[in-house]
Amino acid sequence: MQSLLKTSLVETAVDSLRCSIADNHWNVGDRIPTETQLAQQLSVSRGTVREAVRVLVSQGMLETRQGSGTYVRSKLMTAHALQRARGARLRDLWEVRASIEVEAARLAAQRRTQGDLDHLALLLERRGDGDALSRHDRAFHRYIVAASRNQALVELHDFYTSAILESIWSAPVGAMAEPDDQAYAAIVAAIGTRDVELAGHVARVLSTPSLERRDGSTAAKQLGEKPLYLADNDR
Repeated sequence: MQSLLKTSLVETAVDSLRCSIADNHWNVGDRIPTETQLAQQLSVSRGTVREAVRVLVSQGMLETRQGSGTYVRSKLMTAHALQRARGARLRDLWEVRASIEVEAARLAAQRRTQGDLDHLALLLERRGDGDALSRHDRAFHRYIVAASRNQALVELHDFYTSAILESIWSAPVGAMAEPDDQAYAAIVAAIGTRDVELAGHVARVLSTPSLERRDGSTAAKQLGEKPLYLADNDR
């Protein structure tokens, strides 16, 4: 019974702190009162306040800085927002990941190294490894995002890829068409020549939800009239 009471007090403290943030009592970047001050204001123990703060830190609303105090990081409960996003439709998840991959490809075209190109060439070769195709496809897409040198994009891409796989595994959607090898080779070429616009264009084709490719068209056809490869003298 004591543990239930303690849990209830913590939850009540969490709600009170969350309301103070939502009601602009504290703004983003503000340092909140100390444990002792909050314990007095909420009429609970310092231990209860400490647990409540930990909850809000884990949800992304507060941030503890050693030797400085606890600050408001966001008015949005990040963990809850991502959890809601995880439950979105498969098509919605895929469209968000597509947007991430397009921007990542554009950045990769600007920031790539020779080592990145060598590794992409290796991943491109491994795409034909039979049963490992799906795994190597994921590795190929992820490495392009990593080549953007943007950690936030990498983390978001990992999250949405995981959510997409969970959705597919929980409700199999049957065979899904894949872009042909020409499109995969094209994005490596575009990144290699630092063609930002073409890299983003081809990334959009590679990231288009397979559910939308029911007409059997190939990735090359979806690229339309825009050439996959441009000779140096055409630039």
